[in-house]
Amino acid sequence: MTDLTEGHGTVEQMKDKLVRDLKGVGADADGLLKEVVSSTADELTAVRTKIEGKLGEAKSRLDGSRLAVAAMARRSADATHEYVAENPWKVLGLAAAAGIIIGILVSRR
Repeated sequence: MTDLTEGHGTVEQMKDKLVRDLKGVGADADGLLKEVVSSTADELTAVRTKIEGKLGEAKSRLDGSRLAVAAMARRSADATHEYVAENPWKVLGLAAAAGIIIGILVSRR
């Protein structure tokens, strides 16, 4: 399931990139807040603009990741639906076998 993203990398790579981006935004915000402590009114306006920009970038990256994951889920669902439509007896057999195995395991308890 990890290579279902076309042009976005694997799910693990997307997650790692998102975590790095969020840590970067946190570090940037921390640095900007430290600047605020000793700032004048004009500098506060500049810092606020920087913070808004960084938060906008983070939101944009998060939206991009959300869209990529949604597209991947949609492709997975489509592929599953297509497989079931093409192989209904295989799927039914596998489901029956899984049900029997689960039934045996549950009855042993």
